[in-house]
Amino acid sequence: MKNKKSLGQHWLKNRVILDYIADEAVSDDTICLEIGPGLGTLTASLLKRFPKVIAVEYDEKLAENLPKSFPGTNLEVINADFLDFDLLSIKDPYVVVGNIPYYITSPIITKLLAAKNSPVKIVLLIQKEVAERIAAPVGKHTYLSLFVQNFASVTLGDVIPRAEFTPPPKVDSQVIILTPHTPVIDEKTLKFAKIGFSQPRKKLAAILAASHHLNKSEAREALKKANLSPDIRPAELSHLDWQNLQKVI
Repeated sequence: MKNKKSLGQHWLKNRVILDYIADEAVSDDTICLEIGPGLGTLTASLLKRFPKVIAVEYDEKLAENLPKSFPGTNLEVINADFLDFDLLSIKDPYVVVGNIPYYITSPIITKLLAAKNSPVKIVLLIQKEVAERIAAPVGKHTYLSLFVQNFASVTLGDVIPRAEFTPPPKVDSQVIILTPHTPVIDEKTLKFAKIGFSQPRKKLAAILAASHHLNKSEAREALKKANLSPDIRPAELSHLDWQNLQKVI
């Protein structure tokens, strides 16, 4: 079946890689929610490892054809935009797996981590550069890495070369494994940090001065009170640094 470029469809057919992704997703006593099953190549591996697979597919034709490929299996196919899918409709513990379109990576991860019934584990195949940004340590943080790591531990899996896909995308992909945990900081502090990342290359004192109606000396003094260098930049703060600074401000 021809892919639709507008939906970011790139088919992965290497069975060794597909089995590897499915193996990384396995968790005891869970069902599987697959995002964008497409032709069902990954679905086949998931059905061998999970008692049930719920597959959410946006493409109507693909959603219609998928059940025909797996007769007699416990596969439920839902024709919907995943960003509109109600995660609360899943009543059992679940993991999420997907080879997802690059252009909606952040919205998908945000939706999953913000869910009231967040998954036990999330295993996604995404653009390599985005995976590396999400896993970035303190010193190289972006707001995306700070946000994701606030809700989940991050492990980078194998890099999948672009040549493994049909048609090949312009960049390599990488498996990323997220294991949700209790948030480190609250929503108010996250919003505060997001403002701090509004101009990530600038020194934080200048950003605070502009966003919180402070003069530069007041902003630098606030950083000192939070035990931070007055010359620090947003990427260098940990979650607890943001929390302490927000209290001072």
